[in-house]
Amino acid sequence: MTAVRLLGPGDAAVLDRVAEGVFDNPIDPRWRAEFFADPRHHLAVAIDGGLVVGMASAVHYVHPDKPPELWVNEVGVAPAYRSRGIGRALLEALLQRGKELGCAEAWLGTEPENAAARRLYLAAGGEEGPMVMFTFRLKE
Repeated sequence: MTAVRLLGPGDAAVLDRVAEGVFDNPIDPRWRAEFFADPRHHLAVAIDGGLVVGMASAVHYVHPDKPPELWVNEVGVAPAYRSRGIGRALLEALLQRGKELGCAEAWLGTEPENAAARRLYLAAGGEEGPMVMFTFRLKE
């Protein structure tokens, strides 16, 4: 049975066993430590038999003139575990955390051609809207 849980500062070792395809790259111990040291970073994981088979990450932030918001960075599920509702459960866990933190809104972006992600976000109650994204390369 796959269980979804939010990880906290003492849970970094949970990421020692991750299925292929959950994250874009291998876990880097330096970035993992920095992630878990920052209370504004949030990570929900789906675990099956001690193996992380899905994850969703987010950051909550504040601005001087706006209430807190939750930015969902990404959702990833191992290929063998897709189409089982895991992505939605992970996203819902992050949205619940945002509510607990007093966030007024949560948002994310995806590519127009990513039909699976768009279906997931619509099914979870998201509203699709227009957005133009710019990327600035800060490191080669």
